[in-house]
Amino acid sequence: MTVKVWAGAVELRVLAAGRGAPLVYLHAYHERGGWPACLDRLAERFTVYAPYHPGVQGSQGVESLDDVADLTLAYDELLGALGLASAHLVGHGFGGMMAAELAATVPLRARKVVLVSPLGLWRDDLAGEDILVLPEHELGAVLWKDPHSDAARRWATLPEADADNVAAQIESIQRRAAMAKFVWPIADKGLRKRLHRLTAPTLVLWGDADRANPPGYADEWKRRVPGARVKVMPGGHMLIHESPDATARAVREFLS
Repeated sequence: MTVKVWAGAVELRVLAAGRGAPLVYLHAYHERGGWPACLDRLAERFTVYAPYHPGVQGSQGVESLDDVADLTLAYDELLGALGLASAHLVGHGFGGMMAAELAATVPLRARKVVLVSPLGLWRDDLAGEDILVLPEHELGAVLWKDPHSDAARRWATLPEADADNVAAQIESIQRRAAMAKFVWPIADKGLRKRLHRLTAPTLVLWGDADRANPPGYADEWKRRVPGARVKVMPGGHMLIHESPDATARAVREFLS
């Protein structure tokens, strides 16, 4: 069963209401492709809350939420409005970043955390227009605080055969650079400094063909989040969309 409800100014879907431990999926409920299928699988074991991202789609009155601190507060208040002292947090992409933020900032809200292709660890002090004009061979070095990190080195040493992969990554980065100021740079606003506070058991799911992020990005999460497990799966950046059954199975196994 799926019902639509309002919690404060945020519209959300509730799947399998009244059954199983609470699970909050961040961010936004997608009505097409693999997202509903993945959440349906999760709802077989959990009560799934799938809110629309505050400030967009069905949500009202919070369009001015344009920084990470405000969004974290909005999600914290949302859990309070739902009467959830804590819940499993599952987030994809930007939602993974927000799940990590919420778990690091308000640890009591998180039972376990699953981050599916999460964003949020790139440099946050570069203007979008600066990214647009960078030569490709310099891009990996400047995206990371440490140009000598494994991630930066792996970017710089991609073989010629991966030219299409590099081109796709460049295109993705430039597309994000042209978006709203909040989205680019991928605005961690200090998240990497708070990740040591993420004490809940954490799983990072990663697609082995992820072309939207620099090489080694999943390893960065494992290195920065104490006790995190990283599971690499067949697929790209949109694991929930591309492989809903496999993604739901991995999430369910970890949360159980």
